[in-house]
Amino acid sequence: MNTSGVTLRLLDKADKEILKLPRTVKGAFFDFQHKFKANPYTTGLKLQQLKGDSRLWSARVSADYRALLLRLADDDWLIVSVKDRKDVYDRLSYGVNHVTGGIEYVDLEVVEESVLRRLHAAPPAPAAEPVKTQELFADWSDTQLSDLGVAEPLLPVIRTLTTEDQLLGLIEYAPQLTGEVLLALFDGKSFDEVLDQVTTPVAATEPVDTEDFQAAAQRPATVVTTSDEALREALEGGDFGRWKVFLHPTQAKLVERRYSGPARVGGGPGTGKTIVALHRVRHLVRQLPPGRDKPVLLTTYNKNLAADLRSRLLELGGEELVARVDVSHVDQLALRAVREAEPGSSKQAIDDSQAVREWRALLDELGEDGWDPEFLHDEWTQVILGQAVATRADYFRARRAGRGRSITRAERAEIWQLAERFAQRLDRLGRQTWDQVAERAARLEIGREQRILSIARQREEAGGLDNVHLQDGSGGWLRYRYRHIVVDEAQDLRPAHWKMLRAMAPREADDLFLVGDTHQRIYKNQVTLGSLGINIRGRSSKLSLSYRTTRQILRSALDVLGETSYDDLDGSEETLAGYRSVLSGRPPAGHSFPDWAQEREGIAALIMQWDDNPELRIPHEQIAICVPTNAMAAEVGYTLGLHGIRPVEIRADGPHGDGGVHIGTMFRFKGLEYQRMIIAGVTDGLVPRDAVNRLRSSDPVRFRHEMQRARSLLFVAATRARDSVDIFWHGTPSPFLGQSLTAEG
Repeated sequence: MNTSGVTLRLLDKADKEILKLPRTVKGAFFDFQHKFKANPYTTGLKLQQLKGDSRLWSARVSADYRALLLRLADDDWLIVSVKDRKDVYDRLSYGVNHVTGGIEYVDLEVVEESVLRRLHAAPPAPAAEPVKTQELFADWSDTQLSDLGVAEPLLPVIRTLTTEDQLLGLIEYAPQLTGEVLLALFDGKSFDEVLDQVTTPVAATEPVDTEDFQAAAQRPATVVTTSDEALREALEGGDFGRWKVFLHPTQAKLVERRYSGPARVGGGPGTGKTIVALHRVRHLVRQLPPGRDKPVLLTTYNKNLAADLRSRLLELGGEELVARVDVSHVDQLALRAVREAEPGSSKQAIDDSQAVREWRALLDELGEDGWDPEFLHDEWTQVILGQAVATRADYFRARRAGRGRSITRAERAEIWQLAERFAQRLDRLGRQTWDQVAERAARLEIGREQRILSIARQREEAGGLDNVHLQDGSGGWLRYRYRHIVVDEAQDLRPAHWKMLRAMAPREADDLFLVGDTHQRIYKNQVTLGSLGINIRGRSSKLSLSYRTTRQILRSALDVLGETSYDDLDGSEETLAGYRSVLSGRPPAGHSFPDWAQEREGIAALIMQWDDNPELRIPHEQIAICVPTNAMAAEVGYTLGLHGIRPVEIRADGPHGDGGVHIGTMFRFKGLEYQRMIIAGVTDGLVPRDAVNRLRSSDPVRFRHEMQRARSLLFVAATRARDSVDIFWHGTPSPFLGQSLTAEG
């Protein structure tokens, strides 16, 4: 623990610089920070002010390396760089950004070298065809760029940029906002769009004094860390280690904001929505009074993702944090509520595919061939159970918005009778669907909430005194199960889940915090939160900077979504306007084959090609193969095994095994990420399925929903990749693949 009163901070991006240092220098850096905090003026540290500079100092890290520090106040220091001692007197620039109010540091010499390196790396144009060079940002004045938050010392370098490669070379070392603004302009955004989508969300809310560095250090735009533990996490913890320490200013604002009611955070893949949810949980726990209960719920739609959330929460805050949080997937939560109320029940819960099989069996037994079992299952889950329809008369009045095919009164009567028979069949078999569990849990929790509110009203009428007899009659001293609820992957919860969750927490400030992206919805659960008692109007925010996916993959993945419109969970339209990345890599590559057998051989050949090249070789567990069906996953695994490549199946609860190439259906990859993604079997008739195409004329609305879901699955698969995506197909490629994805690689 530092008892000297000296504060030592590390500026974001300086940690990336330190990571590149030799191992011995990194070790010396940890020793340096301890010595500096104990006494900056220790002789061995050689702390000295740089000549001609009022704020910048250097201190000895090792024989050959120096830390560069800004002195913010007497005992408050900020490390902005660690450099070889011969480079300490390069052209260095620092200041407070007049838009964000954050501290920015630029090594102009390093930036210029990076830009020049990219220029010389580009192949020379043929002598016979002289190329006219066009400044990338000639259409914007210095004043405009400055108004958008671009670091002013970089303006002369920006004026020399003529290629995307040079731009990426500058962005590697530029302050974060500068990079985001320049890329958005380069991608064709207007000044007003960049101002609205990139600059305004991180702008300071109060006037900025560009000479007050200590105030600047406190603003969200100055992304720093101060503790030894956090610093070690940032340097040694990989990607998640950095996330635990350095949040983008827009993320930090969402984490710490006080909301007057339910709030929602949207954003495309890789924008850090889950990280925001985890930090939000920690923030809420820190506001709690001491105790041993678990007033915060962190939930998501399946067991695999819930286990991952618990693991990450443990990394973020240790056992002390996890001890105050209930981490449960939402079906487990519903089942717990039902079993608590009905302890004798021993019904087996079955999933949607098993339920559809039971519908098909029922129709076969009854000799009914006029109904599609999938249609009946959707009608039962989304209308009858989804709206808690209890009687035949209620079903006749029930709204069927978004269900597509209209049905007559006589057909409703027939469906109701079939639904009753189906429920009886499941009951007889000792089974229940997860939709039934969720609907029953919602009823129970709504009843519990009503009793809590009734007790509160009676207490108020009695002048604040408790009615002991009323409490005893209710089965105990009733309280809400949670004070705060945080939901990850909110787009995939059922209506009954939302009713249950709404009843589990009091309707107060910071009650529900939801993160999700409807472009990644992989189930059929389209909901309007307002109709379920969850009002997020005016409390919706969006993240738009991807930290996972390269610009090249992102462009192609967005093409997959096409012109389809997506909802925002509350009756309006959601867009990915402003969704962007500062990462760069190779474009996705397409691989066409005449049949499925040769396609599988092609996949094995590509992995072996990577393995044979030391520059391309990566651990096999960082490669994933995504296919449309379970049977295809098994067949790919068999083919890989013939070539000595170990396959690891991804099941509902995650990868089964270590050290091999991960293989699974598109549904299995939600929430995962890999260096390289191979998406196979992307063939017309498989993506989307032939059965979906047959709905085009018979049920146009359902056809539209199923097509949207199929697009979302492919979009999710493509955006799991950090470095590269390879698309494989046989015969005719999927109609979802644009030119950028069918280009042969």
